[in-house]
Amino acid sequence: MIPDYQTLMRPVLMAAREEQRKISDVVEEMSELFQLPEDERALLLPSGKQTAIANRVHWARSYLKQAGLVSNPKRGFYELTADGQGVADDPSIQLNSKYLERFDNFQDFLARGKDIDEQMIPSVAAEEQETPDESIQIAYQRLNASLAANLIEVVREATPAFFEVLIVELLLAMGYGGSWKEAGRALGQTGDNGIDGVIDQDPLGVDQIYLQAKRYAEGNNIGASDIRDFFGALNIKKANKGIFVTTSSFSPAALQTVKDLGSRIVLIDGKQLARLMIRYNVGCRDKDVLHIKQIDEAFFEGGLG
Repeated sequence: MIPDYQTLMRPVLMAAREEQRKISDVVEEMSELFQLPEDERALLLPSGKQTAIANRVHWARSYLKQAGLVSNPKRGFYELTADGQGVADDPSIQLNSKYLERFDNFQDFLARGKDIDEQMIPSVAAEEQETPDESIQIAYQRLNASLAANLIEVVREATPAFFEVLIVELLLAMGYGGSWKEAGRALGQTGDNGIDGVIDQDPLGVDQIYLQAKRYAEGNNIGASDIRDFFGALNIKKANKGIFVTTSSFSPAALQTVKDLGSRIVLIDGKQLARLMIRYNVGCRDKDVLHIKQIDEAFFEGGLG
């Protein structure tokens, strides 16, 4: 029987105990380790795009990464962190989602999921008490919470120049700038008086939105001085609209400064950025589409009995 992703956590961790490993190779190892017959190794998800065992191995690795037990040195590979090595060295540890909750990184992941989805991600035990419809919604929320956390992490690892381009692409995807191709542009190292990008709301650029993009680590929050600097840059441009985007958060002083200055500046923090990227398919794409059917009562009305 194909093991669930929690059962796979320790074997997946142990597979990288000595060196970094390619995740696709570990999928094959897990199939061998659990002596899966050929039909179970080949069993596909409903999408038909990935095997069930590969999906569960990837989820096991993902949860280990959220807890800080493994890291990704490069695409498709993972390796143990110091915390991961400590867990690997202690065979008495029952490695599962409940155990991962003792790590601050995993608690942060759960908290991000709560903020992003506006609901706490249910525990595994709670899932058994849900209806099938509720279970689907819970799974969807968990997928999006994990995706959002991973998106922000990847964005933080990108270069500042790439982040500026990303923000321009996101705003264009949201409909700012109309339909012309040259509506948005990042200014990069040639930034103009603290402006990182600009969106032309009309073909002639008469109405413009100016952008500030700060790719900061979590906890390195935007302060009031950053808001005042951006406000000053907008004044130099005689601009009426500005959007300040960060991968971190805004301090209470920054939020109050925006209120004191009026409504000229819109703030987008890391959590909202992740939600918008998912909604407008920027940096992510549709993986599976599931159609949930129900009986069409109108079709049968009057035709029974």
